[in-house]
Amino acid sequence: MNSNHTDKCKKKRHRSGATSSGSAPLRIAMFGHKRIPSREGGIEVVVDELSTRMAGLGHHVTVYNRGGRHVSGAEFASSEMEETEKTGMYRGVRVRKVPTIDRKGMAAVSSSFTGALITAMKRFDVVHIHAEGPAFMCLLPKLLRKRVIVTIHGLDWQRAKWGGFASWYIRTGERQAAKHADQIIVLSRGVQQYFMDTYGRETVFIPNGVNRPEKVDAKLITENYGLKKDDYVLYLGRIVPEKGLRYLIHAWNQIHTGKKLVIAGGSSDTDEFMQELKEAAGENVIFTGFIQGRILEELYSNAYIYTLPSDLEGMPLSLLEAMSFGNCCLTSDITECTDVVESHAESFRKSDVEDLRLHLQRLLDNPALVGKYKKEAADFICKKYNWDEIVKKTLDLYRRPPRH
Repeated sequence: MNSNHTDKCKKKRHRSGATSSGSAPLRIAMFGHKRIPSREGGIEVVVDELSTRMAGLGHHVTVYNRGGRHVSGAEFASSEMEETEKTGMYRGVRVRKVPTIDRKGMAAVSSSFTGALITAMKRFDVVHIHAEGPAFMCLLPKLLRKRVIVTIHGLDWQRAKWGGFASWYIRTGERQAAKHADQIIVLSRGVQQYFMDTYGRETVFIPNGVNRPEKVDAKLITENYGLKKDDYVLYLGRIVPEKGLRYLIHAWNQIHTGKKLVIAGGSSDTDEFMQELKEAAGENVIFTGFIQGRILEELYSNAYIYTLPSDLEGMPLSLLEAMSFGNCCLTSDITECTDVVESHAESFRKSDVEDLRLHLQRLLDNPALVGKYKKEAADFICKKYNWDEIVKKTLDLYRRPPRH
């Protein structure tokens, strides 16, 4: 089916007031992320995938972006982001910017308040709030008879970067969600058990998804960093303490190899931590800073190993992406990682530098084992975590009778 025919079918569904499933279209609002289109974090990827796919099915979706600049600097604003800001539309989704106090510690709080107020006042069937902090305001749309869905992307109050007030605010948002949300989506079985044990609250497990990409040859990463296929180990994600990067640097400093360690990602209000890592790292460690687009694809496509040594995760999208590119992966043994990879990757004892070193050295010395994991990774992960199925489950949840 060609794209023109597909577009005509979509327009016909919109005019007839029916979605692709034949049901009446929903008016859906989302907030709690930073902005779309963006890869500033995993939440942004999730909001992008859910909203654009729901719009493609004929639903009326409005996403409320945070104001202010890209967390890694204004220079990382893509042409697609600039076009979205001009037109107010992104792949069939209405995109609106909410008033935001663009200061450290205030951006998330202020944008969540204004997002909750706006969605409460406007005509929406469903208000979908992403993350615990933004859920602090979930009672506002609830009071004005909106159906409120909250996705818990992780137990954010446990993250090391948050101070006293921020941690209290996020934890209170969690409690508000447990008390007032019509439905709560969780991304891991561990968080699902946590909500039952802590609040006696049932939640719905709907994981993140992943798209199957096309691998690309090393070009820009060779020009910019001197990297070639299979000559580096990759970490890709936010540079924050709970990702286990201290352990990774300390383990790598004891590794015997000619390969490089690439740490790709920007800080998230954690510049001092980034500096600490750079001072501890040896000469064969490359820090790329925030990356996106072709460079990101090349890094995933050409890595020898992808590693995620985290102490804390919600559901790591970067791990799903790394496997979708056919990578051999090495993760910490937290359930949020091991439930994802099952037997199709290696794991080490969380926070254990020596065990991490042993696993890294074993994989570096055993290309046949690495090849085995690479061969099976993409088929396994893309079958297990399918965005179309996840969108269907989420829409079904939107229509589920309200919680009493």
